[in-house]
Amino acid sequence: MTLTEAREILGLGPDEDPRPHLDEFRAVRERIADMVRTAPNEMLAARYQEGLVEFDRALAAVREYLEALGLISRVTDVKVNDNAPTERGRAVFVEANQVKESIGLPVVSQRLPGYSDEDDSEPTTGRVFRVVVWSLLLLSLIGFGGWMYLKVEEERELSKHARVAFLERQGAIFIENRRWPEAEEAFAEIEGIYPESDLISLGRRSIEAGMTEEQNQFIGYWKGEAIAAFEASRWDDAEKAARQVLDKYPGEKEINALISRVGVAKQEEERQEVFASVRKSIAGRDFDRALSDAQSLAARDTEDAEAADLLREANQAKDKAEADLMRARELAAMAANRDTGKFDEEAINWMREALALAPDDEPIKARYEKMASYTRTIRVPEDVKTVAEALSKARDRDRVVLAEGIWEGPFIIAAGVELEGVSGKTIVQCAADAGSALSFSPGVKGARVSGLTIRHLSFDAGAERFSLAHVRGAEVDFSDCRFEQGSGHGIAVTEGGHAKVARCRFTENGWNGIAVTGSGSLLEAEKNILKGNFQNGIENWDGAAVILANNECTSNSRNGIHVDCGAASVTALGNTLSGNREFGMVVSSAGAGEITGNTMEKNMLGGMVVKSGGAKVQVKGNRIRSNKGPGLVLEKGIPENAFTGNTLSGNTGDQLMSGVDLSTAD
Repeated sequence: MTLTEAREILGLGPDEDPRPHLDEFRAVRERIADMVRTAPNEMLAARYQEGLVEFDRALAAVREYLEALGLISRVTDVKVNDNAPTERGRAVFVEANQVKESIGLPVVSQRLPGYSDEDDSEPTTGRVFRVVVWSLLLLSLIGFGGWMYLKVEEERELSKHARVAFLERQGAIFIENRRWPEAEEAFAEIEGIYPESDLISLGRRSIEAGMTEEQNQFIGYWKGEAIAAFEASRWDDAEKAARQVLDKYPGEKEINALISRVGVAKQEEERQEVFASVRKSIAGRDFDRALSDAQSLAARDTEDAEAADLLREANQAKDKAEADLMRARELAAMAANRDTGKFDEEAINWMREALALAPDDEPIKARYEKMASYTRTIRVPEDVKTVAEALSKARDRDRVVLAEGIWEGPFIIAAGVELEGVSGKTIVQCAADAGSALSFSPGVKGARVSGLTIRHLSFDAGAERFSLAHVRGAEVDFSDCRFEQGSGHGIAVTEGGHAKVARCRFTENGWNGIAVTGSGSLLEAEKNILKGNFQNGIENWDGAAVILANNECTSNSRNGIHVDCGAASVTALGNTLSGNREFGMVVSSAGAGEITGNTMEKNMLGGMVVKSGGAKVQVKGNRIRSNKGPGLVLEKGIPENAFTGNTLSGNTGDQLMSGVDLSTAD
């Protein structure tokens, strides 16, 4: 066969070089080799390498056939053999037919040049070559390509599964650690790989549930902190805790409501602080400051009735102080006219009253000191070292003056002496089980105590307790003293004793602030403050009488005033009874008396209770308002029309509750 015939059989042009076709195969081979080099892991690289070997085998077979036919040399030059085909050519023809039969292609039966008639079933050499070469190359490429495709797809699917498994684990870890954006990114990537995967909805439900749980836990914790702080009146802490929630979840209605309550509570606390400041200024006789603060408070809210009352109280206090000063100067002038340089009981009493009315007036203080010096004065520690020694030497009308400091009791006073200290700076104290800090013996008359702070150092919870001061069948006047943290009562008046108490303060005593009991006993109390005592502010029982005027009984654990005189009388005028845990006033029994012009407000159980034993007492002109229970409670049998002269307003429940069975009430 000539070179021209060979080119025609192979489909080549007269000048076409067959080597570029081999170059194309070699280029394919290099791409496969590049896949081996750039494989993402060793396993894929090994599999690609196996495919490369198979391709190299196929390419070698093609070259071998071309060389056998003499179309190329072993150095890839084109070479045409004009001689007849060799035995190798026949083998190629037979092999080509066998290959075609194996893949279902028709067998070529064609005579080849150079063969005899007996080989009529064999094709020519050129056609055998073309069939064999392209068939083997096709089979090799199809087989390798299919294998490579399946392998790549398999590896790709395995890689997807591995990536999804990793993302699922990573998403679970992010959810567990509450890293919601990262968790969402993980499941979004899974969605990009397998859009229909159940893992996507499951993961996002877990994220949503976790975020909801985190929100509930966060809100619950800070809400609890805010409420606890609110209930403890720590407004700033409550607001700070509530803001923790609102910074993340501004729409929380309950927390917003709590913030509003905090604001209201803070305003009310500030308001109450102004009230306390005004009253403190009034007590300290700083009337200009009291008026200024009261005016500012009233100006904030013209509808605030309490602020208006406070302003009125400050004005009245200033007016009264001016009137008291005028009266004090009149009394001092009267005493000066009687001053002969000798003790005059009436004159010194005028001076005591003048000093009580105007304690800051220097001329009055000087006049009092001059006239009081007409009696013997014993100073501790200047004249004697101890209080006990001074009291043992003192006689009626002697003055025992205690310097600033703490004096350890208890002390027994057996004469009508005047015991004086420096207000707020002279302290008399003793242990609760040692007795009363001050005890006045029966028969003592004309004793006076002023300017002392009296207290117990401990607390005795037993049924029998000592009071801070015990007036036992004696007559004692107390003024400008403080009775604090007594185990029992602040002052106890018993066995027909008579106590006058003015401008004193009773706080946190274990029983009543002041208690008076027993037939013939009498308490006269005026302008005292009784606050935070563990029973009543003032209580009397078992035939003792009381005269109570302008006292403040607030925040006591039971009632402001409890009257149980029996057949004795009660007089209660102008007292303020507020914020007590039970009632402002309870009248259990009294033979006669008058309860007029008192204010009972904001008490926990109600304003006032009158039992049948107190029906003879005249109750009128009282303001009973804003209590957290009924205003006025009348036991059955007491007619309502006897109590119409009182003002009842703003109380919770009935303003007037009558016909109540109180026979079993405590």
